Amino acid sequence: MIEVKHITKTYGAKTTAFTALHDISFSVPDGATVAIVGRSGSGKSTLMHAIAGLDRPQHGEVIIDDQNILKWNQNKIDDFRAREMSFVFQSFFVQGNETCAHNVSLPLEITNLTGRAREEAISKALHAVGLESKKHELAKNLSGGQKQRLAVARAIVRQPKILFADEPTGNLDTTTGAEVEKLLFSYNQDHGTTLFIVTHDEVLAQKCQIQIFLEDGKLVKITGNTKPTSQTKKGTK
Repeated sequence: MIEVKHITKTYGAKTTAFTALHDISFSVPDGATVAIVGRSGSGKSTLMHAIAGLDRPQHGEVIIDDQNILKWNQNKIDDFRAREMSFVFQSFFVQGNETCAHNVSLPLEITNLTGRAREEAISKALHAVGLESKKHELAKNLSGGQKQRLAVARAIVRQPKILFADEPTGNLDTTTGAEVEKLLFSYNQDHGTTLFIVTHDEVLAQKCQIQIFLEDGKLVKITGNTKPTSQTKKGTK
C-alpha cells in the first residue's frame, strides 16, 4: 500500500510563493495501475516527484510499506529509490553513444550482480521490449520508439517495486505509443509492480485501474477501482 497524506508543496516565499500542490491525500494498493491526470501545470510531475522522494514537500507524508519515507535523510531516500523505484520519461534520456546493453546495465551498478547473472538480466530486459537483437547497437541509431522501449528496458531490469512513467508516449506516434503502453501494462500484470502514469491523455488514463485528477495543484477527483484486479500477480524480488 502507498499512502499519500496531506502533501503540500510550495515554491518561493512570501510575495513570490507558489503552491504547486494543495493538501493532496489518497492511497493505492500494491500492484495497481494509477494515472495522475491533468493539464500542463496542474502539478502532476510535482506529485510524482514527491511520491518518489525526488522533491520534499513542506507538509505531508508518503507512506510505503508502513514507513514514511519523507522522514528519512536524503541518503536513505536515494538508496530506497534506487532499489525499489524506476522511471520512464517522455524524453527517453538514453546515452546515444553507448550500446543498448550499456544503457540497460546502468541501474545494475548498485547491485551485486556480476558476470553471467548481469548479462542475463540485461538480455531478459531487452527481450521483454523486443530489442534483444539491438543489444550491441549504439542507442543513437535507434528510432524514437525504439529509444523509448530501451528506456523501458532500463527501468525494468532490476524488477522495481514501483514504476513511474512521466508522459511515456508524449513524443511517439499513435502506433508506437500503443506498443509502449502495452509494455508497461504487461509488466505490471506479470510482476505486480505498482505503475504510476503521469499523463494529460484521458484515453490512456482510463486504461489504468485508478485515475487521480489534478487541477491547479488541487485534487479534484479520484475514479476507478482501488482494489487490484485478479490479473495482477504478486511479483518477487
